[in-house]
Amino acid sequence: MVEAESIVNPRTDVVELAIAIAFENVSKRFILRKEQPRSFQEIMVGLLHKRRPPEEFWALQDVSFEVQHGEAMGLIGPNGAGKSTVLKLISRIIEPTSGQIEVNGRVAALLELGAGFHPDLTGRENIFLNGSILGLSRAEIKKRFESIVEFSGIGHFVDVPVRHYSSGMQVRLGFSIATAVEPDILLIDEVLAVGDQAFQAKCLQRIGEMRRKGTTLLFVSHNANLVRRLCDRTVRLDKGRVHSQGDTAEVISGYLRDMSAEQQNGIALDDFGAPRPHQRWGSRLVEITSVRFLDGQGQERTEFRTGETLVARITYQAHQRVENPAFGVALHRSDGMHVTGPDTATTGFEIDYIEGEGTIEYIIDHLPLLPGEYQFTATVYDHYSIHPYDHHHRMYTFTVKPGIVKELEGVVYIPCSWRHHRQ
Repeated sequence: MVEAESIVNPRTDVVELAIAIAFENVSKRFILRKEQPRSFQEIMVGLLHKRRPPEEFWALQDVSFEVQHGEAMGLIGPNGAGKSTVLKLISRIIEPTSGQIEVNGRVAALLELGAGFHPDLTGRENIFLNGSILGLSRAEIKKRFESIVEFSGIGHFVDVPVRHYSSGMQVRLGFSIATAVEPDILLIDEVLAVGDQAFQAKCLQRIGEMRRKGTTLLFVSHNANLVRRLCDRTVRLDKGRVHSQGDTAEVISGYLRDMSAEQQNGIALDDFGAPRPHQRWGSRLVEITSVRFLDGQGQERTEFRTGETLVARITYQAHQRVENPAFGVALHRSDGMHVTGPDTATTGFEIDYIEGEGTIEYIIDHLPLLPGEYQFTATVYDHYSIHPYDHHHRMYTFTVKPGIVKELEGVVYIPCSWRHHRQ
């Protein structure tokens, strides 16, 4: 299994990066025609009646951003924000209505499931077709053919028409082709959410290898943890416009705060704005059976003081052996502010496997939280935070009371000192 650091580290040997992708005031308009005649009779009726004028839909409006060569950029936002439209514009599947787009380098894209495949052609034939579209000669494709098939794991299905492939097989083959051509720029739109866990780990390992070789990545996902791990910077889109862009942790943190505010208004949302019917989800291959808060003496409490020790003890039941799990937590203030959200994988606490019952403890030696009500999230995912085994979203609460610290305003106490010099 690849170490977490090996899939995120950008190239460190580049002093000055050139622009790989640049959007300058890009807008894209679609014309929505709701009444399409389906027969000669409907055409004749339409001639006798005044039709509604077609509606305009602006998928993007004045979008500007740059991606440097060798950089990994994330694109986040709720459904309909314009993320997929950006990738289609870069891929030249569609053209902008206005604005300028600059793309420097060979582009390989993994967009909608099955995009680029001819369903009546076999896997073998689609490999040669897609390879030629991506700029490889037949000799180059032959040279890479065996490695593409081996990486995809489709085996003897390579000579079966693609229409008979499962969604996971299509993703595996598409990813294998796109990465085998050694593109300068790789575009990925959510497809890593499809397929089995073992292949997703292989994909992330290959992405890490490509990053170290200088491949540029533009990554769309609703998985906040995966965006954090893969991307240096992130652009947040909202209703076709750039809401914010910059450091990935900061952009995602702001997004989560806004989503938390919407939750406070009675809207159940996931990390990136998709509806959630309840506060718990996951496959339950591993189940979180209890979460308890303890003090430094091991006594169970739900009320703590600033500066005290707080231990969150998470008990779990693994119904089969699970390799390299990642346990995570999150703290939210009662008004929805996201305070922190670490997990064992990103903090370097590796767990080789779990099986049966066990406990994991999240320990804060000196609680820095200032007085208030706080909500606690407990999770267990696979190592790459793609598959939720069990996610308890803000299901537990505790209270922080004033301690020896006199400060009351804000969220956290930061120790400090003062100096004064009279002139």
